[in-house]
Amino acid sequence: MKMDVAIIDYKMSNLFSVQAACEKVGLSSTITSEKNEILDAKVAILPGVGAFGEAMKYLSDLNLDDTIFQFVDSGKPFVGICLGLQLLFDRSEEFGDYSGLGLIKGKVKKFKLYSHNSTKYPVPQIGWNKIKRMDASWEDSLLCNNTNDDFMYFVHSYFVEPENDNIMLSKTTYGNTEYCSSIQQNNIFACQFHPEKSGEIGINIYKNLKKEYCS
Repeated sequence: MKMDVAIIDYKMSNLFSVQAACEKVGLSSTITSEKNEILDAKVAILPGVGAFGEAMKYLSDLNLDDTIFQFVDSGKPFVGICLGLQLLFDRSEEFGDYSGLGLIKGKVKKFKLYSHNSTKYPVPQIGWNKIKRMDASWEDSLLCNNTNDDFMYFVHSYFVEPENDNIMLSKTTYGNTEYCSSIQQNNIFACQFHPEKSGEIGINIYKNLKKEYCS
């Protein structure tokens, strides 16, 4: 029997919290770096915590970059979370200048330290923040059961800047920076926040995965 979800293991991510979220909603999942297991799954999730350049090196060393390209080309749903969102882009300025997977046109930039009156906005952003709906409808995305201004949990120092505003599902404001917090491009859904750490509101995304693609 085919596994519902392949959680891509490239040696630096929050694998088990993602797997726990899958289990909670009844999705069968496996944590794997094996090409055939990933390609055979109904859905692939690229999680991530850590540095962009190091992550790209692991993806390349494990030949997971090509596996991801093949999976996305298959048309099956592909999900990126946190660093997994950023890795889909062309380039990142994290600790230098690094090439990403290039599946989404745009770049990854760092938050600038900001304070206003007595309020400081440290980097990284760690904690709860709102996602605000963009012009794109959420109806045909994994956010279909979420609402404008839902709070999600974030942990990050860098944010994505897509070239095409039309792929942005939500924006979030931190300090004086308004940035893209989720995107939908064809069969790719990706978010900067951690759905698996965002309580029942975040778990809605996993429920939608199950309902739409793994019923």
